[in-house]
Amino acid sequence: MTMKRESLLASKPVRTAYQQVYDAIRDAVLSGQLAREERLPPETEIAEQFGVGRATVREALRLLAADGLIRTTKGTGGGSYVTLPTVDHLTGYLERNFELLRLTKDVAFQEFVDARLLIEGYAARQAAASRTKDDLNRLRSALVTPSESDSVHEVRQCNANFHSVLIDACGNSLLRPSARAIFAVMSNQLGEAVLPEKQAAREHQHIFTAIEAGDPEQAEELMRTHIQSLTDAYKKVWDAD
Repeated sequence: MTMKRESLLASKPVRTAYQQVYDAIRDAVLSGQLAREERLPPETEIAEQFGVGRATVREALRLLAADGLIRTTKGTGGGSYVTLPTVDHLTGYLERNFELLRLTKDVAFQEFVDARLLIEGYAARQAAASRTKDDLNRLRSALVTPSESDSVHEVRQCNANFHSVLIDACGNSLLRPSARAIFAVMSNQLGEAVLPEKQAAREHQHIFTAIEAGDPEQAEELMRTHIQSLTDAYKKVWDAD
């Protein structure tokens, strides 16, 4: 039994014109055919090469810029120039897309929690195993005991900073964007909800002590316990959305 030609064609995803332009330029950038800081041809020239309108080219360039593959400047010497994504850019990209997954409920709350347990537990272990004097100084500086006058936003920023510094200390730059993005999505969901911030600060101190002592197993266990201890508070707000 043979599949009808019409059925086979219908089963293939159709790439829109702007996606085709995007794919071609993206592939040229990633393959090195277009070098970093190389200027792309003008929109009119790209449109002519692909046989599309300038609006189609602009949409492709917009997506390339959003992915950190080009930057566009205006004025004298303006145009679109090849760049490459940095770790910080990737964090923003992942955060936006993780947030979409949360809004569409394609990813369950527990999956976000499990991801944090895995990534940050491992990060704490690695930080304890390979800590440097600079790492310890930065972690120590990130330890904050909330006061009654601190706003929810201020306290949360301090707590976020501790987690961010700890991820940096683990020495794996690929973990940084994932961990920061997941943390940001969960924190943004909380709004002004009150969490046991003083408890979190105490737990951060215990985690730091284990890292400072060079105890990977203890550091990982304390980090996982810390994340799990806040899960109920997070879930109440998450479920109310």
